[in-house]
Amino acid sequence: MIDRRQMLAGLSATAALPFAARAAEAPTVADLRQDVAILRDALALHPGLYRYNTPSQGAARLARFEAAFVAAPHLEGRYLLLSRFLATIRCGHSYCNFYNQKKAVAAALFDRGTRLPFHFRWRGGAMIVTDHGGPELPRGSEVLAIQGVAPRDMLARLLPYARADGHNDAKRVSLLEVRGDDSIEYFDVFHGLEYGAPPGGVHRIVARRPDGRRVAVACPAIGLAQRRAQTAARDYRGGAPVWGWTMRPDGIALLTMPGWALYDSKWDWRGWLDARLDSLAGAKGLVVDLRANEGGEDCGDPILARLIRTPIVLPTAERRVRFRRTPAALDRYLDTWDDSFRTLGVGARPVGNGYYALQGERDAAVIHPASPPLDLPVAALVGPVNSSATFQFAENARRSGRVRLFGARTGGNRRGINGGCFFFVRLPGSGIEFDLPLIGYFRRELQPDAGLVPDTTVTASIADIAAGRDPVLDRAIRWLHQRD
Repeated sequence: MIDRRQMLAGLSATAALPFAARAAEAPTVADLRQDVAILRDALALHPGLYRYNTPSQGAARLARFEAAFVAAPHLEGRYLLLSRFLATIRCGHSYCNFYNQKKAVAAALFDRGTRLPFHFRWRGGAMIVTDHGGPELPRGSEVLAIQGVAPRDMLARLLPYARADGHNDAKRVSLLEVRGDDSIEYFDVFHGLEYGAPPGGVHRIVARRPDGRRVAVACPAIGLAQRRAQTAARDYRGGAPVWGWTMRPDGIALLTMPGWALYDSKWDWRGWLDARLDSLAGAKGLVVDLRANEGGEDCGDPILARLIRTPIVLPTAERRVRFRRTPAALDRYLDTWDDSFRTLGVGARPVGNGYYALQGERDAAVIHPASPPLDLPVAALVGPVNSSATFQFAENARRSGRVRLFGARTGGNRRGINGGCFFFVRLPGSGIEFDLPLIGYFRRELQPDAGLVPDTTVTASIADIAAGRDPVLDRAIRWLHQRD
């Protein structure tokens, strides 16, 4: 599965298209109606379009969207409308990808001096400062109002723009945090477009500090470059390691894996990981921290392979598409990295309701044991960010019986997700791109419309945040010591 924050950002952002010269022109109503027609035809290829919506619901939403979209006078309004419409599909891989927009569009939408200067997390609708608040807003401060707006109301207004699979709103809330682990933050984009720049370029904030004192603070808004200066930069295409490894004095190893989007990486991550797993002889336990990891390659499988003694048979899921060949008239708007995706459904078996089941692969995948085996307890730290390959890892880890999960309910969805192959759909009138997944994974057995609940649920409280504690890691460490 693909981490949409990292994969192929440069490919479609710089792709040359026949209509690129028109990008500087103001689109006409006819141009925007053409965009909607392209959107309609492209969505006919979406395998998850009717997972959570009926055809009549989808048609009604599209009609309302078209009326608003062609009437919107500015790029900002059109981007918001399209983002909100795509979110109604309830697919975590369908959105107007920040990293796949043309440079001019990205500059107009994302490079704005509207951002709050601090990082924060949500706790029960409360906005809690975690970093960069300065002496006036120390870690653990609760923001009570921004320009007179309660953060709880702000979250409710922005939530309809957030992408997630099914009704897993914990994933949507996690996207709307600012944690410093992404170069373009979801909250920054939609808060900036919805609320605009603060008066005088200053956010007027009322907050409650950890000591209970209520304060009024004037915080100058920051831009994209300043936000990126706060971000933990990792080069997922370079040759240097992007994961962390610490052997604690108590004999427990901590493997921190903030991302698995290593498709184009020059780093030998398999060799690096094998060497560290080989070093665990005599260790008391291993903690794998995946809480900031949306997905990418299946980098967790080599860990599971070293832990198991018998193969893990993964749950059966039918891989479906909604087309045999893409319509020729649509092809010029579908950018991708592999043109074979345009004929995905050739040879697929019709299964009804416009779906075709892909052939040539086993229904059930298998993870086979690998040597040398590891014989130690393992804890994995998970949460709502895990929605693609890391969601699948959490399921497989539980199935192995060798890993205990700690943290919060994952992202993703137990009913299945959409992904695998993608088109980057470019709308020539507005100049906006959106990502279109092509393969739907449908579980053969009915599953809940939810993420995966960990074996031990642990959530950091406001007091934990203020004190800089990590109760999820602490609880996992205690469990490993109890297993000794």
